[in-house]
Amino acid sequence: MINRILIRIKVLQIVYAYYQKGNNDLRVAENELLLSLRRSYDLYHYLLLLIVEVTRMYEHVIEIRRNKYRPTDEEINPDMRMSNNRLAAQIADNEALRKYAKEHGVSWGDDKDFIRKVLDLVIKSDVYKDYLSNEEDSYETDREFWRLIFKRIISNNEFVEDYLEEKCIYWNEDIDIIESFVMKTIKRFDEKTGNGQELIPMFNNNDDYDYVIKLFRQTLLHGDEYRAHIDKHMKNWESERVANMDLIIMQVALAEMMNFPTIPVSVTLNEYIDAAKYYSTPKSGIFINGVLDSIIEELKKDKLLLKN
Repeated sequence: MINRILIRIKVLQIVYAYYQKGNNDLRVAENELLLSLRRSYDLYHYLLLLIVEVTRMYEHVIEIRRNKYRPTDEEINPDMRMSNNRLAAQIADNEALRKYAKEHGVSWGDDKDFIRKVLDLVIKSDVYKDYLSNEEDSYETDREFWRLIFKRIISNNEFVEDYLEEKCIYWNEDIDIIESFVMKTIKRFDEKTGNGQELIPMFNNNDDYDYVIKLFRQTLLHGDEYRAHIDKHMKNWESERVANMDLIIMQVALAEMMNFPTIPVSVTLNEYIDAAKYYSTPKSGIFINGVLDSIIEELKKDKLLLKN
């Protein structure tokens, strides 16, 4: 689940913090990186649990209205379709989710007001209205309801994202990526798997974990070497006027190019140019592309870089 796009972002963030703090403790910084990635995986479980908690809040609201002093006919006999949603029930019973939540303390227990506001967003949506009016009553329609809720109501919702960012500082750059994985997970759910439905693992394989550790360590252990290449090719640029994040982006990019022969140079280059557009200045992408192109040409000439 934690793909290389997210890994690169996290490495950039922790390397930046490493230099800002100036403590030069590689082990502490590496632990911070792994914690940051773990928090991303926590968010994945939080968002799956959001389906469960919003459904429970819906049931709670129905019960309160039903027990009013003078309830209306509609309040006495509410539409229970969302309450009886098969996907929500399956997620609530999912063994892997329950185990992870218990072991890592993942819970919305202190966020009732937030859950209620999310429920209000759901109930006011056209997705909810279409769901109630849909004559087809099946597991597939229940699953599609929640997929659309995430796609159209929760994803890119400013209120939701602001709340999540306040809840955990590690989630600032993760939300869009993790939301996409939650939607993929919803699509994968199958009624036949019951509570044994597999969730997306934190790392797809050991290669991704090794990639995290090696990229981070090589970036810092050979930082002086990579900075020397960068300084040499920053023609007509005064280093003190170059954004610090630009230097770090190029340093991490060189670490990837020099240490991961199976990743094409063009892929690495494009990924870090894209990162510069979001995490540095408007002109950083062009600048970084020019400097790295020059470095790559020299490294290939000197046979220090033996891939395309």
